Amino acid sequence: MNQTVAFVGVGRMGANMARRLKDCGYGITAVYDVNREVASSLAAELGCKACDKLAEVSGAADVIFTVVTNDESMRTIFFGSGDNLLANAKGKIFINCATLSPAIHREVHAAAEKAGAHSLEACMASSISHAREGKLYLMLGGDEGVYKQVQSMIEQMSVNRRFIGGPGRAAEVKALVNMVMNINTAGLAEGLGLAAALGHDLAMIREVFSQTGANSRVLETDGGDMCAREHDCWFSAEHAAKDSGIAAGLAKESGLNLPLNSATEAQYKKMVALGLGGLDKSGIAELTFKDRHGNS
Repeated sequence: MNQTVAFVGVGRMGANMARRLKDCGYGITAVYDVNREVASSLAAELGCKACDKLAEVSGAADVIFTVVTNDESMRTIFFGSGDNLLANAKGKIFINCATLSPAIHREVHAAAEKAGAHSLEACMASSISHAREGKLYLMLGGDEGVYKQVQSMIEQMSVNRRFIGGPGRAAEVKALVNMVMNINTAGLAEGLGLAAALGHDLAMIREVFSQTGANSRVLETDGGDMCAREHDCWFSAEHAAKDSGIAAGLAKESGLNLPLNSATEAQYKKMVALGLGGLDKSGIAELTFKDRHGNS
């Protein structure tokens, strides 16, 4: 409990992770977000400082969690000219939780080591409520010895976890998780869209799917929302497009052709182009049901 903690990126996931650790007795000393209002509000709630500079964050805590949007944001917070997290970084541990490319995780890991610090991946496969309740599923990557230094903290945040391997390896597995999830989501949307076009009762179809080889976790989480057109965002279509793209990049590097992933990425990119990127990933059904965006 002696380790102090700071957060960079306090949107819904980051903020709830910070709240969880505060509840568990950890000292949250600083938060930072490009949205200053969000950071100030959370800082007031947690009784910590809303930093204006990234270097202040590194100086304020032993362990710094980052939860940012994409590789570009990650590069900015660690390598931005004039102000970045690697200033005041000696002896600090960075735990990077966003779904990013394995390459940027390896880049940050090497730079942190050069600065006398350490960097871990803690890739999340859970929702906002899981973050608040300490029920995340985490895939860890980096140096296992460093992981053991923060293991008790990680255990307070997660119901289960798996140490995958060296730098970038957890990010590879997270890319696989989201690739398969996105393909399943796209497939379910097409199945339900066709069932609707054939005039079937969709509640009956979902029940049949649940008892057969068409069953999936996505059917449970997204099937009803697809039918009801309720796409409140838990995991956005824009993020789905990004993550399928990460998998596509890994496939290209490996010399593999993954046509299902390519088609799924194209569908989510189409959602973004249509202005639907802020919808939940279940909104891909808007492209597959008759008389919706994609099939009018």
